[in-house]
Amino acid sequence: MHRSAFTACAVVLLLPLGACGTAAGDSSTVTVTVGYQSKTINTVTAGTLLRSLGYFEKQLNSLDDGVTYKVAWQDYATGAPITAQMTAGKIDIGSMGDFPLLINAARGKQLGRPTHLVSVTGYNLRGGLNTIVTAPDSGLTSLQDLKGKQVSTSVGSAADGTLVRALQRAGIDPAEDIEKLNQQPAVGASALASGSADALSQFVAWPGLLAHQGKAKALYDGAQLNLPTFHGVTVRQDFAKERPHVLEAFLAAQAQATDYLNDRPVAAAEKVAEVTGLPAEVVYLYNGAHGIATFDPALKPRLVAALKEDVAVLKSAKLTGDVDVDSFVDDRYLKKALGASYAKRLASAPPAAAGEVWAKGATRTRAFESPEELLAHVAAHRDTLRAAYVPDATTGTLWFADKAVWVADGERLAPFVAPATARAYVEAHKGARIITYADALERAS
Repeated sequence: MHRSAFTACAVVLLLPLGACGTAAGDSSTVTVTVGYQSKTINTVTAGTLLRSLGYFEKQLNSLDDGVTYKVAWQDYATGAPITAQMTAGKIDIGSMGDFPLLINAARGKQLGRPTHLVSVTGYNLRGGLNTIVTAPDSGLTSLQDLKGKQVSTSVGSAADGTLVRALQRAGIDPAEDIEKLNQQPAVGASALASGSADALSQFVAWPGLLAHQGKAKALYDGAQLNLPTFHGVTVRQDFAKERPHVLEAFLAAQAQATDYLNDRPVAAAEKVAEVTGLPAEVVYLYNGAHGIATFDPALKPRLVAALKEDVAVLKSAKLTGDVDVDSFVDDRYLKKALGASYAKRLASAPPAAAGEVWAKGATRTRAFESPEELLAHVAAHRDTLRAAYVPDATTGTLWFADKAVWVADGERLAPFVAPATARAYVEAHKGARIITYADALERAS
């Protein structure tokens, strides 16, 4: 990794400490400051959707403890500035991705403002929340093609972790064989469009958004790593100890928002789209009934184990030292907030992969068991559909049907997020070949 990238990350994260916490004031009024990332839609149950629904405020109002609570919502593009504000005592509760969470833990301990991971927002057990994309007309078709190229990412983010791991598995040195550009997601998207970046590795919802807009195509599906990735909620230790009932109210509200999203995924997608300006079709790709993200606040052992594996990646990049994940993770408040339902949530699993079609004006999508059935429906209802989604035949990652790479294998039609996985399938199945989306529709109709 380039020295400039380390320096930029350090400057952002090591801001001077503030004088006091935000949950302060006279005995009758307390302001709780929540840091979130409105367009990182894997965190909506602790941010965008939660704020829109007003559940946290309602939970605080029900405390009946003689205190008037106010909630200050602060929106950021990435987790780094949330960590900076938490270690300055200016944000009480924040949400961010797994790699930023580890940096949050490390900086909190380093600066005497320890934090704890208290819940999960959304997760993907294979890593499909992060994707590497290239320009639509790019000739790059595999990770090997990235050698000597400029790749934009947000250093220290979950997407950066995916980039590093993917390159290492492909035998490419992420510090020497590419030029890494440390950029905010929006800046990276602009760099890709202008040609000043050859590829972009980012987290939700940027890859899906750019693909939907016709501004990018997938190069690498993060689920190929088969390593869990997730976002979660972190809290300042001093705040949690001083006001545990407030933290429990937040976690109860997050659980309510999670249930709303899972019960009414189309309505939730519309709400998030309205607030963020993201197309609802993109929000649903990640947050839908069979979307890339699964939403559940439980701190599942498999996710905690993955977090421990992430430490080595950050250490090798010199972004952190050792991180004691076991002491960072604290599920006491969530268990108290959720009561008997916590065990059920802890044991829950993601829904089975399935294709979905979203008709114009519909409040629910229609699921299909096979790509062939879905394509036949799309072919017969071309003018009445809002979006069609298919799971990658190898990883299960949901993708837009018209943006997928399609393979014909006899009577079977198999979709893939990235060209490399499609080619791998073709090489392993005699007679299989890559076809266009139009051809796939024609075969299915």
